[in-house]
Amino acid sequence: MDKNSGQKRAVHYLYPPVEPFDQRMLDVGDGHSIYVEQSGNPSGLPVVVVHGGPGGGSSPAMRRYFDPSVYRVILFDQRGCGHSRPHAEVENNTSWHLVADMERIRDTLEIDEWIVFGGSWGATLSLLYAQAHPAQTVCLVLRGVFLMTQSELDWFYGGGAGHFWPEPWARFEGLVPEEERGDLIEAYHHRLFCGDRATEIKYARAWAGWENALASVYSNGSSGDAPAEYARAFSRLENHYFRNRGFLEQDGHILANMAVLKDIPGYIVQGRYDMICPPKAAYDLASAWGNMADLRVIRNAGHALSEPRISAELVRIMDDLARI
Repeated sequence: MDKNSGQKRAVHYLYPPVEPFDQRMLDVGDGHSIYVEQSGNPSGLPVVVVHGGPGGGSSPAMRRYFDPSVYRVILFDQRGCGHSRPHAEVENNTSWHLVADMERIRDTLEIDEWIVFGGSWGATLSLLYAQAHPAQTVCLVLRGVFLMTQSELDWFYGGGAGHFWPEPWARFEGLVPEEERGDLIEAYHHRLFCGDRATEIKYARAWAGWENALASVYSNGSSGDAPAEYARAFSRLENHYFRNRGFLEQDGHILANMAVLKDIPGYIVQGRYDMICPPKAAYDLASAWGNMADLRVIRNAGHALSEPRISAELVRIMDDLARI
């Protein structure tokens, strides 16, 4: 574990942007349709990209971590966000719905097995998918690990991260009356789902702003207002999932089920100064995974996928896998 921290590495650049060769809306039932796209080589190695949030949506930049001559890249927007519809909807929207959606995508696209690539909440969902469908998972490539545990939620929404970033924490906490600050997830829930659109957007931007302010190691603690509809979907979905502890059976669910992945290789890229998902979760995951885990802690890096050293390491891993 932590085999490569501190080592000098050659720079690996993102691949040039490519256009999808296939875009579709897939009806997954329960009133939901999700956006799915494919790019790269139609006959290449399949890799499914699992975005963060919950509620973050996919972006064209996510195609750029994969050699388009080698990989068949599948991106999708999870229920309720991005191009998926209905927008910002939390009904029939749980971790297990999303795991089933991923399996429906694989089956629809007639893929036998694939690489699963995800970061932050995308790492959570990638692990849940792989634990449910190990035979369909070639390997996992994870970034900025989040295990959906109470301690992680307490860190970010209970004041832990606020000790490092008191200014944005004061803005985030200050929108809530003092008597409600003991449970900010619940306090924001009341406002994000109050039915008044202006209020929902105000608190959605504050919720998203707190996270965005801490995403990069280069941050100065400020973040502009996210677009209203994006912020509303992102914040409602995150709050819905975090309020329900990811709909998992127990705290520590993922670590308790790591034996299922004992024969599946995993690559973990973690920023040393990740303020949103601290490195302990990545360390605990690699420890539970055993010899199949390759943990790469990146010094001078935070949480964001766009961090240069994190991007370079992810491209390096995908290039190396292409040569196996």
